[in-house]
Amino acid sequence: MPSKQFILDTKIEMALRLTTVVSSVGHSGKPRFRFRIRSVAATVRNMAFSATSKVIDSHLHVWASPQEAGRFPYSLGQEPTLPGNAEFLLQCMEEAGVDGALIVQPINHKFDHSYVTSVLNKYPTKFVGCCLANPADDGSGLRQFEDLVLKDGYRAVRFNPYLWPPGEKMTNKVGKEIFQRAGELNVPVGFMCMKGLDLHISEIEQLCTEFPSTVVLLDHLGFCKPPINDEEGLVFSQLLNLSRFPQVHVKFSALFRVSRAQFPYLDLSPLFSQVVSHFGANRVMWGSDFPFVVAECGYKGAKEAVHLIASEISLPLSDLEWIMGRTATQLFQNQLTPVNS
Repeated sequence: MPSKQFILDTKIEMALRLTTVVSSVGHSGKPRFRFRIRSVAATVRNMAFSATSKVIDSHLHVWASPQEAGRFPYSLGQEPTLPGNAEFLLQCMEEAGVDGALIVQPINHKFDHSYVTSVLNKYPTKFVGCCLANPADDGSGLRQFEDLVLKDGYRAVRFNPYLWPPGEKMTNKVGKEIFQRAGELNVPVGFMCMKGLDLHISEIEQLCTEFPSTVVLLDHLGFCKPPINDEEGLVFSQLLNLSRFPQVHVKFSALFRVSRAQFPYLDLSPLFSQVVSHFGANRVMWGSDFPFVVAECGYKGAKEAVHLIASEISLPLSDLEWIMGRTATQLFQNQLTPVNS
């Protein structure tokens, strides 16, 4: 029986021949040919990548189906409008060739983690959990966080600044307590700066300075879009400047949210290149933002877009391996291992 490496080499050779054929078909310079060539180049990279590497989605959500809502009720006013149950996710992951994922507690269930916990218990080697920080100032938020980590096995926590009481910042007493405790428990803290990184950059910098042992994850490129003016350019520079904190990692995730273009979101190529250059590939990771991405480019498309962007900037395959899985696997201590589940 031929070895895996022999099969891989044969596939790559065939794809390279196809690239040559596509490249030689006419010289009209029409965009569709350039895109086809780019797609074939990405296919070659995918073949080399998929044969040796594990793919981990660092950012997605799941919530109960309507049939499950009796057992796992939605938060008031947060009934989902999209399917996002675990079985649907597993189907999408199988079709896309994704091995594992970090499930981020959705706002649809707010601080009731029972549904996500049930999924983590059912598929313990497929998923790890990121809980949602409760900034209640009565101390219950810190206790809930500790219970979710120590009893239910969550491996990350999300800071949503818009859940803090009006006028309060993530650097208040409870914010610092949870952030510090997260570092002690070796649990990364993710920041969701949906209204703009510039509104929260000082809080993130202060927390990183005071608690350097706490790992930080910036969701969705810090919600930085390709700059179209000096102000947006400054905000993106602030994102890059966070690389001076060794604990800060960036999620190259939810590309449809931060791109100004359609799939495959190639306008993000220069941002991606700069982020990798500043942070290093071992501090960058891909995420889909399932299930929201399904209606945008499809779950499989979310993965393919990264390969196309990587091909656009000639990203080394070794860097792509970090971004598509090794970074997340390292952060979560190899808890994510592919199984037939």
